[in-house]
Amino acid sequence: MKKENCPLKRRDFVKLTTAGMTGLVVTTGLKAQEKVQEHSPKEKPPAKIPTNIAEMRDVPRTKESMPGKYPGKVVKISTPGVSVKGKVSAEKVKKVVETGILELTGQSDLKKAWSEFVSPEDIVGIKVNPIGGKLLSTKPEVVDAILTGLLLVGIPREHIIIWDRRKFQLKDAGFTAERFPGISIAGTEINGPNGDFFNDNGELWSKDNIDREYAAYFADIEGKYDQKTLPYMVNEGKYSYFTKLITQKCTRIINVPILKNAGPAVTLCLKNLSYGALSNTSRLHRLWNESVAEPCAFPCLRDKVSLNIVDGFQACYDGGPGANPKFIWDANLMLFGTDPVAVDTIGYEFILKERMQRGVQQLEDKSRRAFLQIAEDLGLGYHRKDKIDLHELA
Repeated sequence: MKKENCPLKRRDFVKLTTAGMTGLVVTTGLKAQEKVQEHSPKEKPPAKIPTNIAEMRDVPRTKESMPGKYPGKVVKISTPGVSVKGKVSAEKVKKVVETGILELTGQSDLKKAWSEFVSPEDIVGIKVNPIGGKLLSTKPEVVDAILTGLLLVGIPREHIIIWDRRKFQLKDAGFTAERFPGISIAGTEINGPNGDFFNDNGELWSKDNIDREYAAYFADIEGKYDQKTLPYMVNEGKYSYFTKLITQKCTRIINVPILKNAGPAVTLCLKNLSYGALSNTSRLHRLWNESVAEPCAFPCLRDKVSLNIVDGFQACYDGGPGANPKFIWDANLMLFGTDPVAVDTIGYEFILKERMQRGVQQLEDKSRRAFLQIAEDLGLGYHRKDKIDLHELA
């Protein structure tokens, strides 16, 4: 596979950041366990935590940068009956994906439609979410449908990577070499040939999978972990590094999150990218809104993610972002867009409505959509409803 030259080496980024660190607005986030933190009106708000995102505004954008070819446009497809107790028909899923791609692009030819997002020369990373194993993860049938489109464009199977931060979770969710022959299955956090996270010298097998030469995401919070937690973080300290999968291998990324809540918020396109691509993330829950949005403004994500497809055949309205069977239902919904902020906005409102209808919450806590406004302010897409062009299909 060819490697892409990193557009922003860390040594160059350090020159920018030494000009002065700027703290951004910090709102209430999530705990490391991803439970919502609550603050009473009498409590002081959390202290502002500086990050290095301000310097990203100085990095030139490209014509491929978020929000992509269709800013603000979201295709929402209701698919009643396609998912029944989590079981889906591969043929029906394929048809829904084809319909969404054609509607998003306005094309009548499927090859031309997919060619708007990828080219035969690309190395394409399909970013899935396998956090819930067989219970609630990106469905392999959705990835099958995406692969059909990529192969139609002429991308060789060996230039396609299905990836997430934790390779062992990919296996649990059904993403294996046997299931997807010729396609690379890759993760940042891995077990070695000895079956352990650590080699015989006590070093993590994953340590070389993060890119310490590329600009890192800084937040002024120290990450410290015990030996049981470190394999899931890769490094400690105040920097989160991007995986080499996106800084050195993939030239295009197709983002395929699942539809789920995180308390009164959601973890869809932006969260699937930011936390899925970074190391040392547990500490970032103290500035959850910022850390969900800001890493997506780094060029390795901002300039490479060409399409977002939300798998909402099944979803969870409570107990997320994990997978609690009690709160999972056949939502039978798919969302398509190049604009991750607009897609997340529609997904957020869908989950919010479901939570209210089921009595989980009575009123919206608007601070829980702060990550969407931060992302819009960073130029990653549109959160304002007057800028969102919603196409609803059944």
